[in-house]
Amino acid sequence: MSPSRRRRCIDHAVRKFGVSERLACRVLGQHRSTQRKAPKGRADDAALTADVIELATQYGRYGYRRIAALLRDAGWLVNVKRVERIWRQEGLRVPARQPKRGRLWLNDGSCVRLRPEYANHVWSYDFVEGRTHDGRKFRMLNVIDEFTRECLCIRIDRKLRSTDVIDVLSDLFILRGVPGHVRSDNGPEFIAKAVREWIAAVGARTAFIEPGSPWENGYCESFNSKLRDELLNGEIFYSLAEARIVIESWRCHYNTKRPHSSLGYRPPAPATVPWPAAPPQPASPATSTVACKPTMH
Repeated sequence: MSPSRRRRCIDHAVRKFGVSERLACRVLGQHRSTQRKAPKGRADDAALTADVIELATQYGRYGYRRIAALLRDAGWLVNVKRVERIWRQEGLRVPARQPKRGRLWLNDGSCVRLRPEYANHVWSYDFVEGRTHDGRKFRMLNVIDEFTRECLCIRIDRKLRSTDVIDVLSDLFILRGVPGHVRSDNGPEFIAKAVREWIAAVGARTAFIEPGSPWENGYCESFNSKLRDELLNGEIFYSLAEARIVIESWRCHYNTKRPHSSLGYRPPAPATVPWPAAPPQPASPATSTVACKPTMH
């Protein structure tokens, strides 16, 4: 039991039974100095609480761990325990713990999961469906890098075929290079002969999961669930153009700002800072604190 709860219990015992505070402290095991010393909060508790509530309102599906990471990025020197304490005091929702997931094993005891070891080692892609306000469906082709967790592209259209898959991959291969493997399920757009032959021709290898086993494509499925939970379930799209703009904005936020738990609560692809960085304080022209160009040795 925490000291604050013991303090309330002692006050209740004193009022109900009419005993002295000294006797109540001795019976309940509370030190008298702890009972008499009123807890004093920190001077910045009000400002920190306001920022926690503001971030929780802005990102309604984030837990206190991601909120703590955003606070540290904003300049607060706080740990997770303090943010959790404020989180519970304000009655904010704490997400339930996720169950542990086992590995994928074959009957002979070998593991079948292809694990990414470096950037551009394994990409994965999958389709997600959504609807506009008029009830018409649209499809999203999500492509992610499994090692960096970066979302490379989200192609949105009413219909997406195998030719669209080749078009998206060709653009990404030109910009990012050819990955070692491309993981996907056994959808007709992915197992099409044209797609398989084109991927093999550029030097990559396909990695199809077992039919009816979406957990083998866990990285992309996890991203799809975050996309639906944090964006699609809370947005109404009145046109396909609006959906493209809003989803692309969320993709940029996911890559550059959203804390990722498996990356130490850092974003997958944080925005780069141009060199040289601006000096923190204005310096005189005679004594510059930043070199005009790098010095080669």
